[in-house]
Amino acid sequence: MAARVEAPFPEIVELTSLTVAELAPLMEEEISEWRRYFTWDFRPSADLLRRFLNLRSLCGYALRVGRTVVGYSYHVCEGRKGLIGDFYLRRDYADPSNEMMLLGAAVQGLMLVPGLHRIESQLLLLNAPPAQTLPFSRFLSRYERYFMEVSRAAVMAMKPRALSSRVIFLPWSDAFREETAHLMANSYHGHVDSEINDQYRTVPGARHFLTNIIQFPGCGHFSSKASMVAIDKVSGHVCGVSLASMVSETSGHVTQLCILPDSRGTGLGYELMRQSMMRLLDLGCQSISLTVTAANTEALRLYESVGFSVTSLFPALVWEGF
Repeated sequence: MAARVEAPFPEIVELTSLTVAELAPLMEEEISEWRRYFTWDFRPSADLLRRFLNLRSLCGYALRVGRTVVGYSYHVCEGRKGLIGDFYLRRDYADPSNEMMLLGAAVQGLMLVPGLHRIESQLLLLNAPPAQTLPFSRFLSRYERYFMEVSRAAVMAMKPRALSSRVIFLPWSDAFREETAHLMANSYHGHVDSEINDQYRTVPGARHFLTNIIQFPGCGHFSSKASMVAIDKVSGHVCGVSLASMVSETSGHVTQLCILPDSRGTGLGYELMRQSMMRLLDLGCQSISLTVTAANTEALRLYESVGFSVTSLFPALVWEGF
């Protein structure tokens, strides 16, 4: 009788030890998953990751079974904070045991970085349900977030909102970036989203956030044509913004919608978003997406009222004070 061949156990390896060729099948599957679940073209992000892999400078971990890489997670460090930038396991291997093994390695690796005291992540492709015990849970805060989509037809049905004559709308210009950073820090003061992303808490942090979404492909290709700014004609200052990106040839994404606290409840957020989305339709979008924290009930009501529906639930995870 032939000896039974045991299946190899999964093992954690550092991304810097792997080649682009070893991760290629995994990345191709991830590209397909992003398109299938989110109507999102992940190829620009994958191309950027391949460049860092070639330079042996993509920090993080992979899960390997035998000679096959079945999952990976990369991270970046910014001062005293670490960011888990992506997390993906092949569907055939995405069981709780493998997910927690890879996530645990990613979190522990960041915890061991000298001077690091906070880790943030928003993991759209993590399958862990809310009841799942996550690694290093004593340091962990979990926030549920929704991925939402709206159809072209629903956007076309949105009616313009009559607003005060003191507000004018202008397309995005980089000249608005500094005022927008101040607007964001003001708008998110004490907001649940500032617990998820600490860049919202300060003007320098908001500047960095804007640089990331405008210059890098993590949230798609930023569209200045579809991004709108509301100006208070009396003060001459920015009182609201709706920033948007193209995430595929036929899909757009609202990356940021925020207004001054004093302008809430006036319809300004609705009209800013409507104008941004109409411009996304002009660019060829058949659908538009956004993400929102489940606890942000005011924003959630607005999005649902114009036709957005939830297509996915995912966690935003923050480890702090370790």
